Amino acid sequence: MSLSIASTSSSSIIKSSHFNESSSSSLSPSKPLNLRFCGLRREAFGFTSLKQCSNRISLSSRFHSKTKISASLSDNGTTPKSFDYDLVIIGAGVGGHGAALHAVEKGLKTAIIEGDVVGGTCVNRGCVPSKALLAVSGRMRELQSEHHLKALGLQVSAAGYDRQGVADHANNLASKIRSNLTNSMKALGVDILTGVGTILGPQKVKYWKAGSPGTTITAKDIIIATGSVPFVPKGIEVDGKTVITSDHALKLEFVPDWIVIVGSGYIGLEFSDVYTALGSEVTFVEALDQLMPGFDPEISKLAQRVLINPRKIDYHTGVFASKITPAKNGKPVTIELIDAKTKEPKDTLEVDAALIATGRAPFTKDLGLENINVVTQRGFVPVDERMRVIDADGKLVPHIYCIGDANGKMMLAHAASAQGISVVEQVTGRDHVVNHLSIPAACFTHPEISMVGLTEPQAREKAEKEGFEISVAKTSFKANTKALAENEGEGLAKLIYRPDNGEILGVHIFGLHAADLIHEASNAIALGTRIQDIKFAVHAHPTLSEVLDELFKAAKVGALVSSSVHEPVAA
Repeated sequence: MSLSIASTSSSSIIKSSHFNESSSSSLSPSKPLNLRFCGLRREAFGFTSLKQCSNRISLSSRFHSKTKISASLSDNGTTPKSFDYDLVIIGAGVGGHGAALHAVEKGLKTAIIEGDVVGGTCVNRGCVPSKALLAVSGRMRELQSEHHLKALGLQVSAAGYDRQGVADHANNLASKIRSNLTNSMKALGVDILTGVGTILGPQKVKYWKAGSPGTTITAKDIIIATGSVPFVPKGIEVDGKTVITSDHALKLEFVPDWIVIVGSGYIGLEFSDVYTALGSEVTFVEALDQLMPGFDPEISKLAQRVLINPRKIDYHTGVFASKITPAKNGKPVTIELIDAKTKEPKDTLEVDAALIATGRAPFTKDLGLENINVVTQRGFVPVDERMRVIDADGKLVPHIYCIGDANGKMMLAHAASAQGISVVEQVTGRDHVVNHLSIPAACFTHPEISMVGLTEPQAREKAEKEGFEISVAKTSFKANTKALAENEGEGLAKLIYRPDNGEILGVHIFGLHAADLIHEASNAIALGTRIQDIKFAVHAHPTLSEVLDELFKAAKVGALVSSSVHEPVAA
């Protein structure tokens, strides 16, 4: 299939992605177009879609007997008369969108069912609008830091903000990305079917709206990609105004003087960054004995010293918020705290607002799972390592897959996209399994936190079970020229590895642009690159990427471990 990439968007973005505006690329099924930004396809950013062409792909699938699928982008594929579609996806979030576009690249006639709005949680109520708010909080912190500005020789008058303007920035960004996602799928011929998707059988789906009987369609394969919703523990009354979830907080309808954030994971940390930059005082309520329990302990300790202690943030650990009552009749929000272990009353807080950031729950309602003998586990759809759905008897349900938050394997937008692409590879005849240990995660505070692979405690537990040793290497941002030039030397990079064979087990970064730096490590894990090989990689100077360069060079791998890097031929 010959595909042409053209752009009417910003040339600077194109160039940063190593594409020339006037060039065209010839791509084949063995080299699919795979351009994405933080889990979103490049089409989400307004780049023009693939030009139609007359060439066709002929794909044979071992999963579909000897049937051949012949398709071009112009007609979104053809399918045997017995099915309406090759692939139907329930849910048009980042995972469903990624699967749909990859399916079209593979020549599959594809439909996507969405009962709400295209883009799912990430685009409308998650990654996208939250990053808009965090962009504002980052600028505010720079302008408010007199010490930082003075060190750079800058003088700035008092910084302020317009709450509605900030809220509009987040909403406008979400609207733009949502529109571009919708247009990109339409341009490629993906049928967008509006309604709630319900599975009637292994290859049959109905989509419907309230008050209508709905429409039944058939497909060779079905992907469940329905995502998740905020999890609200029992005893907490959410009114959407003074007691809110992340869905409400992203609208930024008001900035409270004092807000309690229940949960100190990714969501809680990012909102603490936003609220304190905008002038709020924050109190964390954390059920476990330490803040940021999901992070590597050493990174958590450093992050607390930088992100929590100097700011207007206090915290209660080892406690549950057993009851939260919204503000009413002039009374404040009331929060009753109990000991997480003994359940004895501990304290009562009266504040202006409370944000519930206790994680997310899978959205698997009305899917019709009972029609295929599937029972959820804590709401999650059970799947195997290839995302194939497992029924109540432990058997695979033919032709049905589940990706993203709905299966609970890794609740990240880009993980959902990776899983969706993996499924499409499978249904078009190429076995593929996602390595979740190679998928990075990031928290977009200021500075940022990022990670991939195992934490040090997890690695030590694995080493003890399997009988090998681990080592740890570290490097500081204080030794990086670019970080010092930015006056942002606070940071640490940590590598957990096997000294006997050079295997990378985990990398954790806290510091300037950590979310961007982690991908060298995640790609190394994904490709199986060992430390003794990656040490030879060359990094531009002076750049932040040299933090990783120094990190890998600080690792000590056994002298007898061989390297696959050989002396190059002189050019």
